[in-house]
Amino acid sequence: MHAHANRTYLFTPGNHARRVEKALTLGADVVILDLEDAVAIAEKVATRAIVREILDRPRDCAVFVRVNAYDTTFCYGDITSVLCKTLDGIMLPKLENVSDLKSVEWLMENLEREQGIEPGTIELMLIIETAKGQAVLRDLVQTPSRVKRYAFGAGDYTRDLGMDWTKGEAELLPIRSEMVVASRLGGLEPPVDTVYIHIKEHEAFAQSCETVRALGFQGKLCIHPDQIEPANRTFAPDAEQIAFAEKIVAAFEEAEAAGVASIQVDGYFVDYPIVESAKRTVALAETLRALGKL
Repeated sequence: MHAHANRTYLFTPGNHARRVEKALTLGADVVILDLEDAVAIAEKVATRAIVREILDRPRDCAVFVRVNAYDTTFCYGDITSVLCKTLDGIMLPKLENVSDLKSVEWLMENLEREQGIEPGTIELMLIIETAKGQAVLRDLVQTPSRVKRYAFGAGDYTRDLGMDWTKGEAELLPIRSEMVVASRLGGLEPPVDTVYIHIKEHEAFAQSCETVRALGFQGKLCIHPDQIEPANRTFAPDAEQIAFAEKIVAAFEEAEAAGVASIQVDGYFVDYPIVESAKRTVALAETLRALGKL
């Protein structure tokens, strides 16, 4: 298993070996080899072997595989073909009920045992991208499983609901807020946001990243190399933010030891909620430093 941050997840078609090789060098926290939307139906079965071979190659980043949805004829074969010791995670699209989650969890656990992998080792990341998925999200996040974080997929979501997916994305605020609230309810990590399909609209993409970071997301699904650097930058604290967070934590620990639970740091009111937020910033910075990404 490769330790990884969760700022950027870069999709690449699983049946394009050269594109995959390049994707692994572009600085994304996770590369997702796609068996779903990026692969034609006629190519899906043959692509499994290509992906499986790629997984055994040396690499410095985490690699997930996006399999086809649970209700397709491909899902079972996808998972059984690619699950192995060198796989970091499975990404499962269009999940819509708890029983499907439990079924996939059962399958992965048995495949792990069969291959001598500690059960629960390989991550499972779910994409919420339909009205049904949204409706059961709070039940899903409270179902015991290996899932650490959820992702949101706006392409299928807006199609399912007949929405216009605008460049400004104001129409996505309700579901995005629900993703953050539900993740917190389930005690999970913050969610990862949808792709942004206007790949030449760099300012709009940067704004999309900033919007969801402020809402409580920890990262972004990406579909183009140009999106990696700005997303990595947006979802990581800068040097000034890290220094201030460390200052808050240190000052509060000193005050708390003296019996004080609210203080001012550089004119900024600090109590327990502010300290917890600062501690999260410090923890993220430490994680990125450990990975050589800060």
